[in-house]
Amino acid sequence: MFIKDVRFLLSVHRIEQFPEPLQGEVCFAGRSNVGKSTLLNVLSRKKLARVSKMPGKTRTINFYVVNEKYYFVDLPGYGFALVSRHERQQWKKLIESYFSLRKDYIKLSVLLVDSRLPVQESDKIFVEYCKYYGLKSLIVLSKTDKLSDHMVKKVVQYFSDEFRSEVIAYSAVTKRGVNEIVEKIANALE
Repeated sequence: MFIKDVRFLLSVHRIEQFPEPLQGEVCFAGRSNVGKSTLLNVLSRKKLARVSKMPGKTRTINFYVVNEKYYFVDLPGYGFALVSRHERQQWKKLIESYFSLRKDYIKLSVLLVDSRLPVQESDKIFVEYCKYYGLKSLIVLSKTDKLSDHMVKKVVQYFSDEFRSEVIAYSAVTKRGVNEIVEKIANALE
């Protein structure tokens, strides 16, 4: 498997804290409680990122070193997190700074979307953000174990049409899509 070793490096609250670039970065984004931390744990095959049932626990940009060559970057969740408007504005500013300062190092942006919900405006905005910065994006539909195989095919087509992007159906429970996600990450980084 491409991902041999992953370790936490640091949590960033301010742009001055961004680490020196490595050979490339993959950032993970999505609404609060969509499963970004769980996906990072599945990809690393260990409890790396803190998982919570309470939305909005990732409040910083978290950098993880992969194979001592790359970064996985966990961005704060957006959406209905129970935080103040001021704190959400701080997150937005930090994420915008991340994209503008690191766009040359970001090789892939992975957007997790809940497969049981229709496309959200905030997800569309994120995809537009990626296009604006010239970033390649991959849409990962989470929680597909809660859908029938027939529904999974339908939602994959729906999200493909909505985002005009590649979509992978994924489940942390059944491990559906994990190999495809790893392959896309490996191809983007190498």
